[in-house]
Amino acid sequence: MTRKILPIIVFIILAVCFAAYSSEKITVLNPTPPNRMVDRIPLIPRLNTLEGKTIFLVDIGWGGPGAAPSIYKEMKAWFNQNMPSVKIEVRSVKGSYMQDQPELWKEIKEKGDAALIGVAG
Repeated sequence: MTRKILPIIVFIILAVCFAAYSSEKITVLNPTPPNRMVDRIPLIPRLNTLEGKTIFLVDIGWGGPGAAPSIYKEMKAWFNQNMPSVKIEVRSVKGSYMQDQPELWKEIKEKGDAALIGVAG
């Protein structure tokens, strides 16, 4: 008798579980990258020399308010001592580094020969 009832009980439990959870679905994002790589934009050629150039050091704010300025201060001092013809301009982004900075980019394009944009600390 137990041998006949056990399969029926298992069948009922499976049917109840299937009915209870079959309508519940989870949507996820596929982490697989697309088959096609994005088109790369080549970097501009390096400067032949830094002599007589203006270099912008841009703090994007990552690492706290004192992270990049302390490093940039040391870099500026090094250039002043070792390459005095190089003009160093230090700038910080306004707001978040994720926001576009059209005024800053315009200034760098007009007045700068190179820019170091990044984090420090």
